[in-house]
Amino acid sequence: MAALGAPLRTLRELLRELRRAAGRSYRDSPAYRHVLAAFRAHRVTSEKLCRAQQELHFQAATYLCLLRSVREHEALHREYHGRGERSPQEVAGLVGFRLPQQPGGKG
Repeated sequence: MAALGAPLRTLRELLRELRRAAGRSYRDSPAYRHVLAAFRAHRVTSEKLCRAQQELHFQAATYLCLLRSVREHEALHREYHGRGERSPQEVAGLVGFRLPQQPGGKG
């Protein structure tokens, strides 16, 4: 995982991933409410210095990485999962190759 960015950016990206995962009703989900409550509870104010802010930010970035990885895994699984027997042309196209043409126009 790369270096942590700004906490607000992490929060926005995390909420964006939750929206992708849950659809339109993501604001009604317990995960949405929990993430917002946790970020509000651990923000730095003028009255106190929150020592757990970096810990919360790291956990949020880790959860963001998990959500992205799951979404990308599902997309790859849908694209490359076996759908039965494929023709040699389809298999060659999946890996970026073209089959050679047969002489005499047979292929």
